[in-house]
Amino acid sequence: MDIHLHNTKTRKKELLTPVTPGRVGMYVCGPTVYDRAHIGNARPVIVFDVLYRLLRHAYGAENVTYVRNFTDVDDKIIARAEESGREIGHITAETTEWYLEDMAAVGALEPNEMPRATEWIGAMVEMIEGLISGGHAYAAEGHVLFRVRSYEAYGALSGRSVDDMIAGARVEVAPYKEDPMDFVLWKPAKAGEPGWDSPWGKGRPGWHIECSAMADALLGESFDIHGGGNDLMFPHHENEIAQSKCAHPEGDFARIWMHNEMLQVEGKKMSKSLGNFFTVRDLLDQGVPGEVIRFVFLGTHYRKPMDWTEKKRGEAEATLRKWRALVAGVEPGEVPEGVIAALADDLNTPSVITEMHRLAADGDVAGLLAAGHIIGVLTEELGGWEQPRFVEHLGLETAMNEGYATWIDNLIKKRTNAKSAKRFSEADRIRDGLNEAGIILKDGPTGTEWEFGADVDISKLEALK
Repeated sequence: MDIHLHNTKTRKKELLTPVTPGRVGMYVCGPTVYDRAHIGNARPVIVFDVLYRLLRHAYGAENVTYVRNFTDVDDKIIARAEESGREIGHITAETTEWYLEDMAAVGALEPNEMPRATEWIGAMVEMIEGLISGGHAYAAEGHVLFRVRSYEAYGALSGRSVDDMIAGARVEVAPYKEDPMDFVLWKPAKAGEPGWDSPWGKGRPGWHIECSAMADALLGESFDIHGGGNDLMFPHHENEIAQSKCAHPEGDFARIWMHNEMLQVEGKKMSKSLGNFFTVRDLLDQGVPGEVIRFVFLGTHYRKPMDWTEKKRGEAEATLRKWRALVAGVEPGEVPEGVIAALADDLNTPSVITEMHRLAADGDVAGLLAAGHIIGVLTEELGGWEQPRFVEHLGLETAMNEGYATWIDNLIKKRTNAKSAKRFSEADRIRDGLNEAGIILKDGPTGTEWEFGADVDISKLEALK
């Protein structure tokens, strides 16, 4: 299977040609664990989860290595510990667990490797020592800094020159820097902060060196795909490339760079000041199914800005409820060629959804289910939310669980017969009673179809018997 992906580095779609034939390695920047993940944080998780599923389909699960890290030492984490009076380890353990729970709720498979930065300090120190010995880094006042101008290709990913960056960016000016653009590889630990012994004194790594060291250790000097949000392109990914290429000049580091666009809410940038900032857990607690969140995200191509709206949420829920009714009791078939072709064309998930609508209309429910599975919807793990919530139990629970469809079909037949006999008050009584009980009726030229609403009140169905 040929998979073409847009490479940020070259600004064009490229054929994925694995470094090791038949095997694929992918690294995606993960969270800094100090709080709940907001919905924008879920976008790269869902995007690269779809790519992970496609790669597993194309190469076999055993031939794909997906690495996503946890940054568990950082200024924000230290600040949260100081504010709360809690130990850093407790905060990072708790928020890591939250993150995994919330991402599982939106259907994300766990990566093969999920390294914690604090577990790889030794590898970071070793890489920094190599950069110093190669003339690409220097120690100063307990810090170690990377010499940006020692890497001639710096700025190629984001398309900027070093001088333009200095002129247009707010760079940290410090007396120990040789150049304003030089960035920290190692910093001294202040009193009370976490620190590790190193040749430069007790301290901790800078943010950027983490990913370079962990990617090298788990995927090698050259690997296939590096992903993340486009807010990480500069400086984080730019710095990763510089460090890694200078540490391993013979390696490619990542061959293909992929970046997803950002997320808005109702057409506006998400921010606490606008009152439109919310977490994945907020949505889940409000009763929005994780599958619906995922489906809304997949409705927009990953390289385009995504707008979360209440309208999209409602449409996604209605579509998934309909499709889940269609595929109930069905085994998935082969993934349709049109679905594979769309995914292999730079993860064109909107085209996949269009194809799924066609499959549903054509009655290819096995193909519809297979298409859903490869993008992570209509799965057993995310199911159950579409079932009616029975709010009262009057001895009818068994009948509802085992024979409710026949029961409701019979009521609809009674209504149809009443209409034919011009007993309109009786027909209206049944219609209104079903609606009040939470059963949605759809009259059409071929008859009446029905589906469950969000809540079904059995006591009101009892009155219609």
